[in-house]
Amino acid sequence: MFEQFYGLSAPPFQLTPDQRFFYQSRGHGRAISHLIFGLSQGEGFIVITGEVGAGKTTLVERLWAQLDRDVYTMARVSTTQVSGDDLFRLAMAGFGVTADTSDKATLIAHFSDILRARRAEGRRLLLVVDEAQNLSLPALEELRMLSNLPEEGQSGLQMILLGQPQFRARIASPDLEQLRSRVLASYHLGPLAAEETRAYIEHRLKAVEWNGDPTFTEGAFAAIHRESGGVPRRINRLASRVLLYGALEEAHSITGPMVDSTADELRRDLEGGAPEQASPAIPVAGAPPLPAIPGLADLTRRVAALEESAARRERVFQRLMDVFGGVSARG
Repeated sequence: MFEQFYGLSAPPFQLTPDQRFFYQSRGHGRAISHLIFGLSQGEGFIVITGEVGAGKTTLVERLWAQLDRDVYTMARVSTTQVSGDDLFRLAMAGFGVTADTSDKATLIAHFSDILRARRAEGRRLLLVVDEAQNLSLPALEELRMLSNLPEEGQSGLQMILLGQPQFRARIASPDLEQLRSRVLASYHLGPLAAEETRAYIEHRLKAVEWNGDPTFTEGAFAAIHRESGGVPRRINRLASRVLLYGALEEAHSITGPMVDSTADELRRDLEGGAPEQASPAIPVAGAPPLPAIPGLADLTRRVAALEESAARRERVFQRLMDVFGGVSARG
């Protein structure tokens, strides 16, 4: 809804990772450098850690967009709460090893054939494992064993492990000394600084043809950074709701108090409290009553307080129906 009100070509703050919106902060730039260095070594593991929503997956999407597809073949594993054998089979399936057998030795032989063929073509295999902090010790050992399948003295497979901060403590375990010795590059992705949060917001808005409407006050940028802690996913969630608030209020300037009010509303949503009693729907002739929208009680009250002209009420009602339809579509 707010995209149309502000003339944006697409939603600027979607939660789904998308390298088109990649913003190279100082931390993300250094992380990319570590990834490139690790890949240049042609073997071993690269470890990237960061808080939930720090941008680890987007970082890999950005890297993949820049890699030569004639050289690299990439497979990804995102379900990591599995046994070591299941992780091995997921990795094999990612590279097209689908032999009709449960025999592990046969699968390894098939994979070795693929490594040999790819090396003969001048290609390299890259396995990305997300949520690595959930991997069991046997699963991590399976990955280490895969990295020990050299062809002509060199490994044809490299792995990028993405995990939350606790993964760094995990790989420091004495039980993982052999795996740790094969980590060639490691970087921890921290939150954005205050000035980077502002640049990040403006960068994403410009990517969807933002023309300066709405404007953001200094207080609004400061409040978004304070409330989000500089974590990109939290920035996206908060900024998206703030723009919805602004559109419903027909506001062309986003202020600090608007951000604070929206952040309070989000906290109530996430804490799972009972939804507040919604104000009565604005009556429109021939239209059914507007259903209550959980988490938007404050916005409903603000809309009810708008001036009482029939034409204005009709526009606001339609916007709310659009929002409700979008919520329903998303499930």
